[in-house]
Amino acid sequence: MNISQDVDIREFNTFAVPAKAAYFAEVTTLEELQQALAFCRTNNQRFIVLGGGSNLVFTGEIDALLIRMALRGIECSVIGSDRIVDVAAGENWHELVRYCVGQGWYGLENLVAIPGSVGAAPIQNIGAYGVELSRVLESVTGWDCEQNVLRTLNAQECQLSYRDSVFKHQLKDRFIITSVSLRLSIEARPEVSYPALRAELVDPDSATPEQVAATVASIRAEKLPDYRVEPNVGSFFKNPLISVEKASELLASFPALAHWSMPDGRVKLAAAWLVEQSGWKGRREGGVGIHPKHAIVLVNYDGLGGHNILAFAAQIQADVLAKYGVSLDIEPRVY
Repeated sequence: MNISQDVDIREFNTFAVPAKAAYFAEVTTLEELQQALAFCRTNNQRFIVLGGGSNLVFTGEIDALLIRMALRGIECSVIGSDRIVDVAAGENWHELVRYCVGQGWYGLENLVAIPGSVGAAPIQNIGAYGVELSRVLESVTGWDCEQNVLRTLNAQECQLSYRDSVFKHQLKDRFIITSVSLRLSIEARPEVSYPALRAELVDPDSATPEQVAATVASIRAEKLPDYRVEPNVGSFFKNPLISVEKASELLASFPALAHWSMPDGRVKLAAAWLVEQSGWKGRREGGVGIHPKHAIVLVNYDGLGGHNILAFAAQIQADVLAKYGVSLDIEPRVY
């Protein structure tokens, strides 16, 4: 394993934010990960784990060892009609979904075309078009930096919820995911309840998983910009979760407010609706803007620094709060 110094990391974040890391290492094995962590302990250096770089904002020079996870490998075991698929953290998420659908292992098709690595998926509990990772997650294996041991957590222990997990709280910066285990099935049970997906399928109730995957990929390609052309991190704001009482109050004033009832009794609002109705969709200021086709996708048009992106986002948050009394939280992690 090679540890480089003073490395330009613009290419390692999909926002194309210019920044440098004091140290950089790409790890392909558990042993190399342990070596990287040993380097940090010896040199009293903090570390940052990097997957696909599609859910973060760098705000300046990174005084840390940036560890890029490049572990590879996919293994499958059979339990009746289920397929337990163990995937190394460095595998590309989109390519994994395509591979599984091609093998006839179903359950991931709604999550196609999401950028990033497999190891990052449980942290965010990625979700799209009516399906979240929690629906198919079996377990997560990773290196516990506090206990200095490899641990496996079952799905319940991962505490997955909307865009959240234990890896953002108790195990934040402590547990480095090395592999993810998914429970898929050879039985086709497509999830087609999401309105935007149903609207695009010719016959939703007879759609195959392959048709669902192709349709989702097409919708995403139409609505979301390619980060290689227009640098972005996908959805920048989370859909807010509010109380039933607050939702009733808002609906009295804004009957068209996009919202969904959640299993825990709260109400989820569409952040895109709030941003668009506040007049920000397609707006651009000083090299940063909201994409004209998606109201919660910020684009770093001119390759500006992270502080510029956050300042632009803060204006949007302030306007939404003033108009609706709702706080918008950002999805990407800020460094």
